[in-house]
Amino acid sequence: MTVRIKRVYDMPEPSDGVRILVDRLWPRGMAKEKARIDLWLKDISPSDDLRRRFHARPESWDEFRTLYAAELEGEAEQVALAELERHIAQGPVTLLYAARDERHNNAAALKMWLEEKALKPTEGG
Repeated sequence: MTVRIKRVYDMPEPSDGVRILVDRLWPRGMAKEKARIDLWLKDISPSDDLRRRFHARPESWDEFRTLYAAELEGEAEQVALAELERHIAQGPVTLLYAARDERHNNAAALKMWLEEKALKPTEGG
């Protein structure tokens, strides 16, 4: 599984593979042509409520990750996750985000969740 995260404002590179925006809102001031986004998965992003709560309290990173993981179990999220997993299986994927904090953002939380999920043994195996 090759999944990277990158700020949408950083220059696209060939090594990015499929570039997937995982924010609910379009990045401020970013032209679609310049962003070179292959796919926008709004449904995989945190809810507006959770996004606002975390923005107001960035020190609540662990709580944010836990609540976001719970949201990823929703029906709409499952469709988006299935599409994301198809792209991951085909080659490198870069999850794009707009936040300034490179370590504490929804793309980082999603990547960590995907990695933790991949490490869990499947039932019966």
